[in-house]
Amino acid sequence: MRILVLVDGSKWSQKAALQAFSIAKRKKAKVILYSVLDRREARAIAVQLSMRRGNIEELQKFEETVWEEMKKSIHEITTALLGVARGEGVNCSIKVREGNAKEEVLREANSGEYTLVVMGAFGKSGKTRIGSLLEEVIGKINPPVIVVR
Repeated sequence: MRILVLVDGSKWSQKAALQAFSIAKRKKAKVILYSVLDRREARAIAVQLSMRRGNIEELQKFEETVWEEMKKSIHEITTALLGVARGEGVNCSIKVREGNAKEEVLREANSGEYTLVVMGAFGKSGKTRIGSLLEEVIGKINPPVIVVR
């Protein structure tokens, strides 16, 4: 059994990982912590930052800084989760991709490698409505999906 956990850095995805570890311990499954970094997100944040500071000329510099912070953050989060998994005796690894989150998640989840997908109900925005990625992919993922709140 192989469990794919979608990790976006939110507390919800971290809760999803902990749930997946619990399942993996009982089923002797392997967990893959999967994250997609989308450069469009870095650009959107950089545009907001540039406009707020009134310095649109610095957009590219801001975008590169945001991009590097995104990579650093997801590395720290997935590495910490990997440590938790190993501490609990769970076989776990990390996969990080760059690209369109929806496309990459669907490609990975439907690759035939996984028997279960686990994801958080909400994304990084923490809004009270269901996460936008969840809305986009839930009916298109072939393996069973557990959504953690």
